[in-house]
Amino acid sequence: MSLLNGRRSFVKYLLYALLECYWTTVSAQLSYSVSEEVNPGTSVGNIAKDLNLNVQDLETRMFQIVTGSKRKYFEVNLKTGFLYVNERIDREELCAKATTCTMNVEAVINDPLKLYRVEINILDVNDNYPSFSTKSQGIDIVETTLPPGSIFPVLSAYDADVGRNGISTYKIIPNEYFSLAVHKGESVSAELVLQKALDREKQPVIKLTLTAVDGGTPPKTGTSEIIINILDINDNIPVFSKSLYKTSITENVPLGTTVLTVTATDADEGTNGEISYSLSSKDQDHILEIFHIDQENGVLTVKGKIDFEEHQAFEIRVQASDRGQPPMAAQCKVLVEVVDLNDNVPEITMTSLRNTVKEDVKLGTAIALVSVLDKDGGKNGEVKCEVINDVPFKLETNYKNYYSLVVDGLLDRERVSQYNVTIIAKDEGTPTLSSTTFTTVHISDVNDNAPMFPEPLIDVYVKENNPVGTFLKTVSADDADVRENGLVSYSFIDSNSNSVPLSTMVNINSETGDIISLQSFNYEELKTFQFKVQATDSGVPPLSSNVTVNVFILDENDNSPGILAPYSDHGSVNSENIPYSAEAGYFVAKIRAVDADSGYNALLSYHISEPKGNNLFRIGTSSGEIRTKRRMSDNDLKTHPVVVLVSDNGEPSLSATVSIDVVVVESTGDIQTQFRHVPVKEENFSDLNLYLLISIVSVSVIFLLSFISLIAVKCHRTDSSFSRYSAPMITTHPDGSWSYSKSTQQYDVCFSSDTLKSDVVVFPASFPPVDAELISINEGDTFNRTQTLPTKEKFDTILRSFDE
Repeated sequence: MSLLNGRRSFVKYLLYALLECYWTTVSAQLSYSVSEEVNPGTSVGNIAKDLNLNVQDLETRMFQIVTGSKRKYFEVNLKTGFLYVNERIDREELCAKATTCTMNVEAVINDPLKLYRVEINILDVNDNYPSFSTKSQGIDIVETTLPPGSIFPVLSAYDADVGRNGISTYKIIPNEYFSLAVHKGESVSAELVLQKALDREKQPVIKLTLTAVDGGTPPKTGTSEIIINILDINDNIPVFSKSLYKTSITENVPLGTTVLTVTATDADEGTNGEISYSLSSKDQDHILEIFHIDQENGVLTVKGKIDFEEHQAFEIRVQASDRGQPPMAAQCKVLVEVVDLNDNVPEITMTSLRNTVKEDVKLGTAIALVSVLDKDGGKNGEVKCEVINDVPFKLETNYKNYYSLVVDGLLDRERVSQYNVTIIAKDEGTPTLSSTTFTTVHISDVNDNAPMFPEPLIDVYVKENNPVGTFLKTVSADDADVRENGLVSYSFIDSNSNSVPLSTMVNINSETGDIISLQSFNYEELKTFQFKVQATDSGVPPLSSNVTVNVFILDENDNSPGILAPYSDHGSVNSENIPYSAEAGYFVAKIRAVDADSGYNALLSYHISEPKGNNLFRIGTSSGEIRTKRRMSDNDLKTHPVVVLVSDNGEPSLSATVSIDVVVVESTGDIQTQFRHVPVKEENFSDLNLYLLISIVSVSVIFLLSFISLIAVKCHRTDSSFSRYSAPMITTHPDGSWSYSKSTQQYDVCFSSDTLKSDVVVFPASFPPVDAELISINEGDTFNRTQTLPTKEKFDTILRSFDE
């Protein structure tokens, strides 16, 4: 009982020491005990309660038991939190004859990752009977020669159980010749002790039953029959020089290597003193397979493979027998210690905790558990494990030979979608042995990339009058993410910058980014508009980016020139009068037109269609002024129909026509300016019409006042003054002006036939430029007096500016 308590105290001390060593790397450590051969499902302990874990969290946090072997002896009930036996446990299979049998497993729980070391002590039960290798064993003893107290070794029994369940004692049936001496130490053995001299003539054969008893409750037994043959006298047995030989040998030595030489002597002479050596066959089957002894000289050699991982030491029983009749034998022990060599490479076992790793995972997150096993002992069994290639992962030590593979750097799936991690384990032996394992870590995508347009601004050009549904542009954005994180949809961003709602003008295909028109554009109404397109991925949360689209409407020649007043009456024929005496270049009329288009499409040119009569008139292609090309002749018609064609410069060119009947009158007095009033609907009377009306009335009043002023000047001149001048006369000029003059003084009154814009100018005509009085009426123009006209060219320039 005291021995058992001492062992328990030692185990507890060992556990406390291990906990102190690994406290910084292991979250918690538990110790349980369970007997071998219990039924599967037997509860070991409430591990959830002992670890202070919530039973409801076990399943969601993927609580599991990880072992280093292929067989899973223990499992956890995730509903109750109890650790239970999953498979049959045979202590003898797991630990053979070891004093203590302990299994170490790891309890792993995620979110966050915690590791708990669980030590389970497998308790031995008395489930094995002691057994002998043979049912009977024989001993030859010479009569009379051996004194009482002589010892004869007997075959030991084997019990697979350990501790108190192992062999406890041996028994024989009491008899007069022999007693049994039991020796207890690391192992229990027995010897027959001779109580009195043997007499072959009384009893040549003695049979005894040897019973091996274990310490279990109830105890189990095994028997073997001892047959003692009483031989005739050979009264000296061989004696070894040592009762115990000790030596060491390196594992994996070549076959035939000498271990040592044993020596024995026999005091007898002749054949009774000749000694032969052999290895005892009792309970030494594995010894006979590995070692050989020379019968003559006692040299012990190696004949089989010596492996430290299988046997750390050998206890060899060598027997020396003489050649007497009957022969006598003695035994000695040879203890051979096996020296370990570094002949086993480390074995790496990896358990993955995640199928894939998200690219935004936190540093230090564990993705796999790594365990290393080296069967060698001492330095040869000490292992270091590390990641050898350049990857954002590293190994962190949990406790001896147990590691976690954790994230050690930033991950970017768009740059590297998977990593091949190489892990190497090296022992401390000489030479160093190592093993390598490979694992692939797949990186899963997160939505960390917004869709990107190739450029921030896109210009789109479309011709006006386009059909509804015209394809304008395809916008496309690239997203480096995959699957739903890279699935891009397109939409418009609401904006108030356009006068017309964007939804009525264009539409975008949310999947392809195709932009089409929803209406036909008119350049004269809308020249450009702008909107923004947003590309949004399908990730959570979604990411987006924008691009600005400028749409420019291109002008087409879709508007014909429009004739301005006073010749704008559609279908009407206009008339203008010119004097018969008109010179070449005489101003007849000016055609004004506008075009709603722009650019070349609005660049107008004026042409006269082929006249029916003589070619009497010409027109300025850019100004639209109609003038005479020559003087009148008697053959010319009195009325000349002129058709003016106004054409734009578009492709194809559009045009408009206006008809004017030019009437030739005999004298300037017959010329009457016809003021044409543009038909205006009462409801459309505008400011422009009012200005035109005021201008016409003003011109008429000024003309009348000017004429009265000329007559007053004539009436108040003296006779001498009149005598210096010629008779007054009125002259009509080619440019359409009237002249009132004497011999040295002449006043020109200019009146334009353009009723929309009338000019009256009074100035000295025949003298060099002098100060004069200029009165100009041009729509909203004010009266300007005392204007100086230095040259005729400048005056013509002023006239042209009035015409324009």
